[in-house]
Amino acid sequence: MADEGLRFPTAIGTSDESRIRLLGQDLAADLMGKVGFGELAYWLVAGRRPTPGEVRVFETVLVALADHGFTPTAIAARLTYLSAPESLQGALAAGLLGGGSRFLGVTEDCGRFLAAVLADGVPEDDAGFDTLALAAVTKARAEKKFVPGLGHPVHKKEDPRTPVLIRIAEEEGLRGPHLRLFEAIGRVHPQVLTRTLPLNGAGVCGAALADLGLPVDLLRGFALLARAAGLLGHLAEERRNPIGMDVYLTVDRNAVYEQ
Repeated sequence: MADEGLRFPTAIGTSDESRIRLLGQDLAADLMGKVGFGELAYWLVAGRRPTPGEVRVFETVLVALADHGFTPTAIAARLTYLSAPESLQGALAAGLLGGGSRFLGVTEDCGRFLAAVLADGVPEDDAGFDTLALAAVTKARAEKKFVPGLGHPVHKKEDPRTPVLIRIAEEEGLRGPHLRLFEAIGRVHPQVLTRTLPLNGAGVCGAALADLGLPVDLLRGFALLARAAGLLGHLAEERRNPIGMDVYLTVDRNAVYEQ
């Protein structure tokens, strides 16, 4: 038998001379113009086509996570756009990697934290969620750990994304145990931390994604997906209103270099 070469099978899709098949569908005939990008991303990860309600919540998360405004990540992207040999690719890479730990990590960290707390069982009512949340926040405080999803450097009293996402999840019947626990943490944490912190948008997005049944290990990836849209916007803004070099010169002239 002739050597057919190495094969690396994938359940996602295949291509031949005349067709591209993705998720068992003909990409050109069955998907293009009929399936939105958010729906496709969900489908690829979950292995099943989402319901309209799941698509609405998922795309709400993607929009919520696309912001981050004028952050160091956006600055890094705009600077790299000016200096990288492959400017667009380099700027996107700098922005995505630059936001990978501090900003985008909150979504994954919060989803992982909530899932761990719920691993031993899901309460039946709000009182049960409050009890569970109080124990979780108390344990985190005793271990000198941050509770992911609490606090925001700009939105000191309330992150405007949080109530909107919770409302949309409720409307679609997708306000599940992760969101309910997250809300309970918002209610009880002042008892332990002695001050009130807002439930931030990155955290509520992690809770919503977990309630959609998406793997917590991939939550940072969804935040990266959303950030890509924001970064492209910043790069377009750099073309319209260049400030990257001014930022670079300001930083360079004020930096103190030490051995």
